[in-house]
Parts: sequence; structure tokens; C-alpha cells
Amino acid sequence: MREVYKKRVETLLESLPYIRMFRGSTMVIKYGGAAMSKADLKEEFATDIALLRYVGIKPIIVHGGGDEISSYMTRLDLPVKFVEGLRVTDQATMEVAKMVLVGKVNKEIVSLINSKGAPAVGLCGDDGLLLKAEKLIRRGPDGAVVDLGLVGEVSEVNIGLLSLLEADYVPVVASVGAGSAGESYNINADTVAGALAAALRAEKIIFLTDVSGLMQDVDDSSSIISECTSNDVLELIESGGVSKGMIPKLEAVLTSLGGGVSAAHIIDGRIAHSVLLEIMTDDAGLGTKIIPSQHRSEG
Repeated sequence: MREVYKKRVETLLESLPYIRMFRGSTMVIKYGGAAMSKADLKEEFATDIALLRYVGIKPIIVHGGGDEISSYMTRLDLPVKFVEGLRVTDQATMEVAKMVLVGKVNKEIVSLINSKGAPAVGLCGDDGLLLKAEKLIRRGPDGAVVDLGLVGEVSEVNIGLLSLLEADYVPVVASVGAGSAGESYNINADTVAGALAAALRAEKIIFLTDVSGLMQDVDDSSSIISECTSNDVLELIESGGVSKGMIPKLEAVLTSLGGGVSAAHIIDGRIAHSVLLEIMTDDAGLGTKIIPSQHRSEG
């Protein structure tokens, strides 16, 4: 019995230097994948976020909800179309996306975090013009513009609103932006997370994924890269050495690190309490840590 108590104390003591190091800092967490769809992982994620708040860390959650949007569109007999991983978004699709992201998924996450004792508040780009957006211009291989409809990119972040809220609440941000004429834009959630982290100069940005981390060889699951730099990431993208699904995350990593974020983490959200394990323990095997090219850090 004494050994059990000793192990518990050791676990608590292991977290102490990390609490001291990160207390008062902002961390942006992109929430998605299995961690956002499986009931047990959702509960564990919300518990992690509540604990972070109680030890003085300020998490900001960013989420999408692509699978649920597609599910509702199928029910409504609306066409589901993607180009290079981005959803083609006409007005009808935007209405469904906003309904699902803002009215359903966002409120479910907020309620779950609230239930763990950490007050959370749901937001989208329309709220206080949190995320100003403009139409995303994407070109095909032939150089011609590909019209994706109401798909946007972040042009400005209202950091004053976020700074005001994060003092007392956990902001939960749906990936919908507000255009200058009052229109709404569907924005990739990884892109939103990167833009928020850069604007706030967050301490860390963390991406919860359904893979073990960034890999040197996409066909070899044992080739996980435990740590690399932004230059390494750029080389991987340019060489075509990463999957298409990973590219938006890596572009968001580069945006955030270029904006002053200390480190980005791509971790396996299928592991219970992966957020706490990444931030509060010495365990370095959860995924990939990416730091700015100018230096290599130890934390």
C-alpha cells in the first residue's frame, strides 16, 4: 500500500516544475478527431482542461466538426464536395456548417467543460468580430483560381476580446469567420488555431490528432519524429513527404511559430488524458514537438 501512495506522490511531484513553468501562460488547443467523437475521450479531455485552469494555465479551445457537417448535409440531401481537402461551401452549406459548428458542437464542448467545474464560453468569428475573415483564393495546378465558395482565411483576430475572456473563462472557438459585409466564412479549424496562437503569442499550440505524430515516412508508422524545427517542417511539406491531411496542421504550426509561439505539439488524441500527459509530465512519446528553427528547447 505504501508503494501505491509513493507512486501517486511521485506523479504529483513530477508535475510541479511544469505547473511552475506554465502558470499564467496561454495555450491554444486544436480539438478534433477521436478525442472529439468518443464519449470516454471527450470526458477525459474536458477533465484535462478543467485541471489546467485550476493550476493557472489559460487554455483556448478551437474546434471544427467536419464529420457532423457532412452527416447533416447527407440527411438534408445536400451535395458534399471537397477540393484538396477543403469543403466547397455555397450558401446552403454555410448555413448547415454554422448551425452544426456554432449551435451544436460548440455548445456541447462548452457544456462538458462547464460540468467539470471550469467555466467555459462559446464563440465564433461573429462574436465581437473575434475572427475577421476574407475569401480564400486557391489556385489549381494550372494556375487557375478554384472557387471554393464561402471558404475563408483569417485576416484579423480580436485579441482584446480573448484576453478579456480568458482571465475568467475557457474560450471555446468554432471555426467560422466574419466577413466585412456581414457574411460568414467556413475556415479550416487548424488554420484558426494557428492564427489565434500567433496573435496571442501563446506559449504552446497543441493539435489533437488520430495519428501518433509527424512521421519521417508516411508509410512507416515507426518513423515518428519526436522533435524537429520549423525548417524541418517546411522541408517535409516542400518534398511532399507528408499526407494531405497533415498539411493544414503544419501550415498552422509554421504560422504560430512565426508569430512567436514557443512550441507546437502534434499529439495522439486517442490516448486518454493526452493533453495533461503532454504538458505536465516528462513523457516525450506522445507525438511530435516542433520549435522555431533559431533554437532547440528542453521544455
